[in-house]
Amino acid sequence: MQLKTFVLPIKNLAAAEAEMNGFLRTHRVLAVKKEFVPDGENAFWTFCVEYLDSPAGAPPVGGKPPKVDYREVLKPEEFEVFSRLRDWRKGVAEQEGVPVYAVLTNEQLAQMVQKRVTTKAGLKEIEGVGEARIAKYGDGLLERMVFNPVPG
Repeated sequence: MQLKTFVLPIKNLAAAEAEMNGFLRTHRVLAVKKEFVPDGENAFWTFCVEYLDSPAGAPPVGGKPPKVDYREVLKPEEFEVFSRLRDWRKGVAEQEGVPVYAVLTNEQLAQMVQKRVTTKAGLKEIEGVGEARIAKYGDGLLERMVFNPVPG
């Protein structure tokens, strides 16, 4: 068991909050003790986090990889295509009576989007996507791999 302390000032909170949230997403938290320290404009929260530190190479907490928020990982125009692919995948999974991850995983969809795959040969470069999946899903995937510029 280990401890980590975070100080989150009331002013300019974003950076400290992002650091704490990143830590919490990647560690197994056992307990948190929080305390508000009133000090006028210098008021802040302190959080003492008790957590288990996994040895290097150990499987993630719960044996599952940490959840990825693809809205944060992908660019806006990529996330739009990723969402379109997820919606398509959901329909396919319902028709086939299988879980969505049996069709393709979120990670595979995200890789397709990040690599901007536009051909069946490009689909082969995605780990876990072989000839059978390409034959079964390739056309449906490639039809949805259209990137629209996001106004900015």
